[in-house]
This record gives sequence, C-alpha cells and structure tokens, in this order.
Amino acid sequence: MELGIARKKALVCASSKGLGFGCAQALAREGVDLIMNARTEETLERSAEALRAETGVNITTVAADVTSEKGRAAVLDAAGAVDILVTNAGGPPPGLWKDWSRDDFIAAFDANMLTPIALMQALMPGMMERGWGRVVNITSQSVKGPIPVLGLSNTARAGLTGFVAGTARQVASHGVIINNLLPGIHDTDRALSLDQGVMDAQGITMDEARAVRMAGIPAGRYGTAQEFGATCAFLCSQFAGFMVGQNIVLDGGALNATI
Repeated sequence: MELGIARKKALVCASSKGLGFGCAQALAREGVDLIMNARTEETLERSAEALRAETGVNITTVAADVTSEKGRAAVLDAAGAVDILVTNAGGPPPGLWKDWSRDDFIAAFDANMLTPIALMQALMPGMMERGWGRVVNITSQSVKGPIPVLGLSNTARAGLTGFVAGTARQVASHGVIINNLLPGIHDTDRALSLDQGVMDAQGITMDEARAVRMAGIPAGRYGTAQEFGATCAFLCSQFAGFMVGQNIVLDGGALNATI
C-alpha cells in the first residue's frame, strides 16, 4: 500500500528506541524525512544512523528532554515546519494512590499531558495553513482500562485524551488529523522495567514474571515496536483523513471490552 507521505517531514519524540523508534523506522521506510528526539545523545545518534543507512532519508537529531521548556524549544527550533507530529514520552513511575504528592502529579502532567499539548499548539497552526497534517499521540491502554499501579499515567493521559477529543474535531476541516495510539504491553525497556517490578514483588524469575503478564494477553505475547510503528505510519498516511480523534488500542486483546 502506498501511504502517500514520501518527502513529508515528521517530528518523532522519544524516538531513539522502543515504540518511538518503531514509529520513526516505519515513517522512514515510507520516505518521510525525520527530526528524531531523545534525551541520550549517543543512543539517539546510533538509531538515526541506522535509519539513514537503511532508508536514505534526511534525519536531524535533537538530544534534549522534550518535557522541559528548554528542551522543547530546542526541538521545535530544529524541527521548523513539519507535516507529521508523533508525541511520546516515558510514563511516570508506578505506585499507590495514597503515596502521590502534588509534585508527582504535576510532573506526570508536564510529561504526558502538557508537553504533547504544547507541541500541538506550536506545530498545528502551520499544518492548518498548508492544509495538511497528521498528529499521533502515543498514550496508553490505561486511558480505556485504568491500571491501578499506574495512576499517575492514568490521570495525565486521560487529560490529554480529553484535549484531543475536542481539538481534533476543530482542526479536521483544515486537513489536520489527530489520533491517539494506546499501547498495551510491548517488548520495550518500559516493559522490562515493569517485568522487573513483578519479579521483585513476587520473588520469581524474569521468565516467570513475563509469563504472568503474558497470561493476561489473548494474543499470548508482547507486541513489537515494528508492528506498533506500522500502525502509526498508517495513521499518518493519506488514507487516515476520515479518522478523527480516535483512540486506537494495540494491546493484543488485553482490554476486555465490547466497544
């Protein structure tokens, strides 16, 4: 399928590894030029060089914390006008509701709600002027099915979802399409960290911890960054113009819901 986005330009946040890299890789394979961002310069440059060698697209790297005001300014300055925005940031740590302070919530809001909103506010006006744009926010399946130990993430990402629900319908007539991708468990560093938590809490091996979590996934496995990236690329394509403000769950069937 020809996605019709070759020579477009995309900003993909937190894209040196994991789901962000999966999205960057899928877009690069479609001929999209990239601005790749991550906090760790060495890892970012290694990932960017691998994609340059594979696809030949133009890639600009910006090593910065996009959840900080200074880092966001650096990313936006390097990006300039883009056609595609993929927002992404690591989730807040697990914990219990009784232990979270106001500062904990503010940090979660800054990373997982206010940062993607700020990026959309900065980049979508240009997309609207040009009459075409795509925004994909990587959120979490917890938006639809809250995860008790990830209450900070549940809260911040639900706020972003509410913002997108209204905003997506205001900009669609200008050719700018916003959707959210809601991952379940994928085989990334984030999954490894949560597996480690299960391992430590239950006194079991890593293989046993992964088996425990896989047991709750009808597909019987973790997702891959590559299949996640392919879905992201489709949402950025010429064929996604009638998908407005949707929340696409990629979780192997783990969310037990009819609608």
